[in-house]
Amino acid sequence: MDLSQLDVITRVAGATLLLALGALLARDPRTRRLAAYFAPMALCLAGFLAGNTPEPALRLAGPLSHASALIAGYAAVFLWWFCLASFDPTFRPRGGALAAGLAWLVLASADRGLLGPALESKGLSWALIALGLGMIGSLCWRLVRDRAGDLVDERRRARILVVVLLAGQLGADFLVDLVMGLDWGPQGFTIVQNAALLAFAAWLGLRLLPVPAPAPAALPGAQPVHGEEARLTERLRVLVEVEKVHLEPDLTFADFVRRMGAPERTVRRLINHRLGHDHFRAFLNACRVVEARRLLADPARAGDKLIAIALDSGFASLASFNRAFQAVEGRPPSAFRIAPGVEERPAVF
Repeated sequence: MDLSQLDVITRVAGATLLLALGALLARDPRTRRLAAYFAPMALCLAGFLAGNTPEPALRLAGPLSHASALIAGYAAVFLWWFCLASFDPTFRPRGGALAAGLAWLVLASADRGLLGPALESKGLSWALIALGLGMIGSLCWRLVRDRAGDLVDERRRARILVVVLLAGQLGADFLVDLVMGLDWGPQGFTIVQNAALLAFAAWLGLRLLPVPAPAPAALPGAQPVHGEEARLTERLRVLVEVEKVHLEPDLTFADFVRRMGAPERTVRRLINHRLGHDHFRAFLNACRVVEARRLLADPARAGDKLIAIALDSGFASLASFNRAFQAVEGRPPSAFRIAPGVEERPAVF
């Protein structure tokens, strides 16, 4: 097998695997949210693979070549969003993530002549490299920052793997562009790039494709507990309902574990398996929303502004309060305030 054959095989296999995985994720209700981020990423990476070869005879021709080159330029932002969504079920492109993503889409479009010939090949690729390095840094920082509170063991371990593999690969590509120039790309180097994408797609498939659901079990609250688990469950109840530790806006998972008086892994499994929360932040937000509902239903607090309710419920800002309330209740806190007759739910126990 010569290099040209290996070139074609890795690119076709990588693109096929990515597109097939996107279709499989979209078919399963459990993974449709991720599929919404994965599908555009897979399409863009397939476009990148279609043209990532120094041999003109091995590339697509005509309009397909131009289309693949265009969508390949958008791959980085969709890859960034997909990685964030994979580790944060509440992630939505907004704020800085949305602004940086839109900036990338505009710069990539201009760099490829979509916004007119005057902006094409005017050095915008270097701006994209700088922005891309910033996105990699942001992704690594968020994955590492939120790792301690991740209650799902497999996902918690995958955070470091993604940081090492993805940041290493993309960082190396950007550094090669900086040192060797944007037009440097011998066949051996591009084959390694394409093979790395193929391996990345295979790893995603193994990690993301849903496994058959286990047999239905009793609800967590209905399962009897005994011995040490019963003691820890009671301690957890006291911390939330009596000591109200969730009202501390700066409470960390390490602080909570210390107050529980149990090993970190045991506390993580208790909150994840018995209460159903996949991240410590989600657990805190659920507790804080319960407190906010109580305050919103209190006639004595009817005249208080929402920011006061948010701070007294343990939230650090009104924006985080609104996001968490919408995620838990399916409606904003203002709607709950004008409908005080809604039945009160118990806390997390």
